[in-house]
Amino acid sequence: MDDRSDGAAAAHQDPHAHQNGNPLLVPGRLPEFEALRAEHVEPAINDVLAAQRAALERAERAVEPTLDWLRELEQIGTAIHRVWGPVSHLNSVLSSPALRDAFNRCLPLVTEFYTDLGQNEALYLRYGSLAPLAADGQHPVEAQLIAHALRDFRLSGVTLTGAARERFRAIMQQLAALQARFEQNLMDATDAFQHHELDRAALAGVPDAVLVRARALAAEHGLDGWLLRLDAPTYQSVLAHAESPALRARFYEAWVTRASDQGPNAGRADNGPLIHEILALRHESARLLGFKSFAELSLATKMADSPERVIEFLRDLGRRSKTVAEHELAVLTEYAGRPLEPWDIAFYSERLRQERLRLAEEELRPYFPLPRVLDGLFSIVNRLFDLTISPARPPSVWHSAVRYYEIRRRDGSLVGSFYTDLYARPNKRGGAWVDSCVSRANLGGRLETPVAYVVCNFNSPVGETPSLLTHTEAVTLFHEFGHTLHHLLTEVDYPSLSGINGVAWDAVELPSQFLENFVWRPEVLASLARHFETGAPLPQDKLDTMQHSRTFLAALSMVRQLEFALFDFRLHHEYSPERGARVEEILADVRREVSVVQVPAFNRFPNTFAHVFGGGYAAGYYSYKWAEVLAADAFGAFDEAGLFDRATADRFRRAILAVGGSRNALDAFVEFRGRPPELDALLRQSGISAPATRQ
Repeated sequence: MDDRSDGAAAAHQDPHAHQNGNPLLVPGRLPEFEALRAEHVEPAINDVLAAQRAALERAERAVEPTLDWLRELEQIGTAIHRVWGPVSHLNSVLSSPALRDAFNRCLPLVTEFYTDLGQNEALYLRYGSLAPLAADGQHPVEAQLIAHALRDFRLSGVTLTGAARERFRAIMQQLAALQARFEQNLMDATDAFQHHELDRAALAGVPDAVLVRARALAAEHGLDGWLLRLDAPTYQSVLAHAESPALRARFYEAWVTRASDQGPNAGRADNGPLIHEILALRHESARLLGFKSFAELSLATKMADSPERVIEFLRDLGRRSKTVAEHELAVLTEYAGRPLEPWDIAFYSERLRQERLRLAEEELRPYFPLPRVLDGLFSIVNRLFDLTISPARPPSVWHSAVRYYEIRRRDGSLVGSFYTDLYARPNKRGGAWVDSCVSRANLGGRLETPVAYVVCNFNSPVGETPSLLTHTEAVTLFHEFGHTLHHLLTEVDYPSLSGINGVAWDAVELPSQFLENFVWRPEVLASLARHFETGAPLPQDKLDTMQHSRTFLAALSMVRQLEFALFDFRLHHEYSPERGARVEEILADVRREVSVVQVPAFNRFPNTFAHVFGGGYAAGYYSYKWAEVLAADAFGAFDEAGLFDRATADRFRRAILAVGGSRNALDAFVEFRGRPPELDALLRQSGISAPATRQ
């Protein structure tokens, strides 16, 4: 992840660049989104890359680098991110054909720059010469910065020569293009599906909120009836609530066959061949760098010390969970009175939840209006860390639904800021994520406070009715805000180590999954969950029931995530040019080992696995499970001391949130918890207490 601050960017840009009116080159703290057009992208990228190449040449000439020299190098990445960051962000949240073309033209240029930087032998030697200077014990952050830089140089092929170096460079270009195309194909496939329905009876059970939006969408297209898209909130609602098995099956098939050779849009922009190309190139790049597999290469920046350790961790969880999951599926099947198809699982799970727990996910929506959930989230953060979060007016936004907030200390000083873009819409990537707009920097005596993008895909408001969340969606919002706090509460002055930057990838989910725990606690829900019309609190019996619902069918959810994680890791660990990717073979083997739900032959899950084939989780999806272990164990400290114990919260802030990548992640955890992490905390939290069973 290359999230950088824009602080001091002008020092490495053409001082006259802003005169051409290009909003990407106008000096300023925040991007001028409203003025940004596709035609601005390529000239700005060419301009900033040329300026930073000149800065690199000056840095290469340094005869005796100093710690100040490190700060100069940090500003190079900062300047590029200030231009490329807004472009990449817009390509995810407000894509258009013109912007996509501009992004795709410039992606190879940016990739080439960072490949050149990573293979710069002169800089590599100068960083190495600084290592003894920073090893005096007086400069621990600089020592970590240098260690990360030297590692990253090696992972970028700085020690390669001749044909191997040129081949590595070509692979980096190809991978960047293929991974971007994977995500674009998936976005296109999601947007391409629509279900037009004229018969209201065929939509029985689908929540009213979904139908209101579908009716409005049909009217926008000049149609009668209802028009349903394949965005995540609609898909999840249909699978969980539609009484028609045919409708559920139609949406399931559309969802699991996106960008594939199957389903309603079969053969259009098929991601299948891309997967094989991506895996082959990743493996080749790892071998060039001296690793046995891409999985081994991936662990060079993670907490786990070996592929075998990761696989055993996942299999251990699988052994502990599968028997319980099989029991849960048997209970669900007995309840349904017939064998279950994959599109039946969510529906009967919700029905059984309602019957056993007298709790329906949709029944909770009126109690989780998004504005109130946000207010409650902010109140929790303010109480934990003695902060104030309040709305502010940004100079420019990319969509009318975007909002902007500032976080301040008690004395009024600014800690950081964040944008929110929370509603689903066409031409917006699915899912939820946090990204860096500005990373904290203090490189020349001027503090640049951090700024984040918080992006979700919730239902949009309709008329006077606000966006109403399920409890699961409220958990998602808390999760993403945990990432936001990690980015904003950092106290590290170097952008490459501040916030989430430089953090071991299998620890980066710790703050996000930690914060999820608060939205499960009854004392939080008692004040957070209020009816959007009456203001009435969620009834006590519902509050009590929600505590039991956390472990309801939890093993089924556990083995599903283990399937994804083990598939990803084995795929990258076991690849060989002689045998090829073996995507279907490995997936089938993993499913036999940990899964309990049989899927149909048309299922093309890998084609939709953007985390791994489009994003940064390749051979790293296991990180979610490992971070759950860390988060469950960390939250245990609050169970012991009190949910809002200020001393515990301050220790968590100082040990975990403030240090970014400036400290080893395991050392940081041990400082907070007083010991290494323990697996049992997650199993207890999930209600999985069955003994391990060897297979």
